[in-house]
Amino acid sequence: MKLRFAALALIAMFGFATIARADEGPTNTGPMTMSETQFAQQVQQDLTRRYPNASDAVKAGYVRYTSPDDTGAISYANKQWASDQSHPSQLWYDKNGDLLGADFSVLRPNNEPRPQLWGVDPGRWVELNGHVHYVTKDASGAMKYDQWVWNKDFVAAGGSLTSPSADTLVKMGKVKSASDVATIFEFPTIWDLVVWVKPNPYGAFAWENPSSKP
Repeated sequence: MKLRFAALALIAMFGFATIARADEGPTNTGPMTMSETQFAQQVQQDLTRRYPNASDAVKAGYVRYTSPDDTGAISYANKQWASDQSHPSQLWYDKNGDLLGADFSVLRPNNEPRPQLWGVDPGRWVELNGHVHYVTKDASGAMKYDQWVWNKDFVAAGGSLTSPSADTLVKMGKVKSASDVATIFEFPTIWDLVVWVKPNPYGAFAWENPSSKP
């Protein structure tokens, strides 16, 4: 979910852990238009029907890769980054497994302009820069989420972005053994659009939701 990708350059600048930097933030945070409202309502109805619980996301091929963010959202990605209106690249759930919202994405390998899709103002989209996510599992079975490295650093260590390997993380000194890695995937540079499914007084595209907390 976006807030996990949003603590952003400031945190990265000071050397604290973060997930990625939103290189270009939203330019429109105002009230939703009629076409935007219609799109959001369609998404909310569709996703509530198909993916009401985190278990439904897992069955559909989504994998968890974060702990709860500032809004309580736990993110699951399907590792398919060219979304259509019915297939978000990410779904987020609260600690009880109830659906909170989704991210839709459009690949941006060559600095493509903000998408003009689904009646949504292009200024709603944000850019997220490419990085490799991984999840580790210790001897007790406990999972550790929110781990990542920049794409350029992964490639510099001999890694492949099309088929990232835990062996590269070992070479980088991120993990002791490849067997410690439960999940690894590339999160490419994308344009990202968040849509809250849970009612949000700030609007479906807002970065925060006062009714959703950890």
